[in-house]
Amino acid sequence: MKRTIVVVIAALAAASLACSLVPSLNVPRLKTGPTQTLEVDVPRPDTDGPVDVSLVMGAGTLALTGGADQLVAGAIQYNVAEWKPTVTSDGTDVKIEQASPDTPAGLPEGNDVVNEWDQALGDVPMNLSLRAGAYQGTLDLSGVPLRSLEINDGASSVELKFDSVNPQEMDQLTYHTGASQVKLSGLANANFAEMMFESGAGQYTLDFSGELQRDAEVSIRSGLSSVDIIVPAGMSVEIAVGGGVTNVNTDGSWTVHGDTYSQSGSGPTLTIGVDMGLGTLRLVSQ
Repeated sequence: MKRTIVVVIAALAAASLACSLVPSLNVPRLKTGPTQTLEVDVPRPDTDGPVDVSLVMGAGTLALTGGADQLVAGAIQYNVAEWKPTVTSDGTDVKIEQASPDTPAGLPEGNDVVNEWDQALGDVPMNLSLRAGAYQGTLDLSGVPLRSLEINDGASSVELKFDSVNPQEMDQLTYHTGASQVKLSGLANANFAEMMFESGAGQYTLDFSGELQRDAEVSIRSGLSSVDIIVPAGMSVEIAVGGGVTNVNTDGSWTVHGDTYSQSGSGPTLTIGVDMGLGTLRLVSQ
């Protein structure tokens, strides 16, 4: 895990060095020190929800799951003093924040950076937002009662999964990412009405396995990238493809009319619009 952070930090440091040619864009260099641990223990609120939970972190690793007895519980290990997170809560609005990914407090020196987040969420209905820099994330939100989910990150490597159905109806699932490698699985279990996925160049897998609870609409916008869309056989699906996609490859039983790919099935319908730059789109029914 630490090696991943070192690679990310090295890339950021190289960019910072280029920027340092312009004095006004100089970024402070930070020292690493002893590894510190911040314990996070946010109690359950005196309400049935929903509550707002916001996580803001810089480069590092994040493990996020459900199953907490509290609203949010876990630990954050870090060894850059300026990156010490803060935890604020008024009962229904919780923020766990580090230096903003857009305006970092500085770039650390050395190859021994530690910034490891391990957090668990409780079973209170919530609106969850995650904002991160270049990071490695393992996000298991199976069964977490989400009313909305918003993720914004930079260059990252992320696996997000929903192995069981969200007990709340989610209005909106939004994911914005830079040049990344992202895998989203069990998306039908997220129980969303609308989903938006926007990305730069990278490799992306959107797996809509699970139990679709109601009709859902998805908008996918991506640059020069490789995108796999996976749906269960027997799900009612319609995918409209636009933009300058170089290749559209199909696997499974699809009906094709122009730029529209469909699969008949029973139950609710999943409608997907894809707008891609040059790249490869793979549609899989399994």
